[in-house]
Amino acid sequence: MTDYTTLLTETDPRGIAIITLNRPDVHNAFDDVMIGELTHAFNACSADSAVRTVIIDAEGKSFCAGADLNWMKRAAKYSPEESKRDATALASMLRTVYECPKPVIARVQGNAFGGGVGLIAACDMAFAVHAAQFSLSEVKLGIIPSAISPYVLNAIGARQASRYFLTAERFTASEAYRIGLVHDLSTVVEGVDEQIAQAIESLLGNGPVAMGEAKVLIRAVASKGVTDAVVNDTVERISRVRAGAEAKEGMSAFLEKRKPSWVQS
Repeated sequence: MTDYTTLLTETDPRGIAIITLNRPDVHNAFDDVMIGELTHAFNACSADSAVRTVIIDAEGKSFCAGADLNWMKRAAKYSPEESKRDATALASMLRTVYECPKPVIARVQGNAFGGGVGLIAACDMAFAVHAAQFSLSEVKLGIIPSAISPYVLNAIGARQASRYFLTAERFTASEAYRIGLVHDLSTVVEGVDEQIAQAIESLLGNGPVAMGEAKVLIRAVASKGVTDAVVNDTVERISRVRAGAEAKEGMSAFLEKRKPSWVQS
């Protein structure tokens, strides 16, 4: 297991990997070290066949406050080349989370601002406490939420982003639920854990390869409309997946009225 300075990591016997943001003294704000470690941790989870699901958790009262102030101070003095390298690292980390072939769940136990909202949006599912607050606050600093924008717009749509990118106002967990940033809410953290446990129970019953393929399918079809190219692509995808070993096992298990091989007894 890799030792990280900004993260805690563990994987339980079921294959549930938990990556915990561990900078509570700065509200789990991103710096270049955390960005690099998150990228490494997610690459490791993606490559590990024993990992079935990834949960992003956080220590302390905040989920993620966005960019670390000391990192921002250093970045203010960067050359254009250094600034581009820095932005590329953040964008790459978010894409690594988004493209992880395993289901990724955000456990939002506290506030999320700026890049923290982007991290939530890059996950497949998010569950939050009612007390959590959110903000896309970049324009208050004279910058823009650029690296996180593909994921946030995918989650909440352009119309809602028009408001929250421009006003930088805080919004409640209820609003985050209404606009699609989070999937469900609970008044207490224990309730969030119960919601996540229910989701995991469902995920563990599904074909690991099929779920990875389903994630890719969503991104291939979303917002494309019904065209010949899209329809032909979906035909090719199901034909390829159906011919695979996992699909054959799943269909055999269904017909034989038994659990498929990927379900633990």
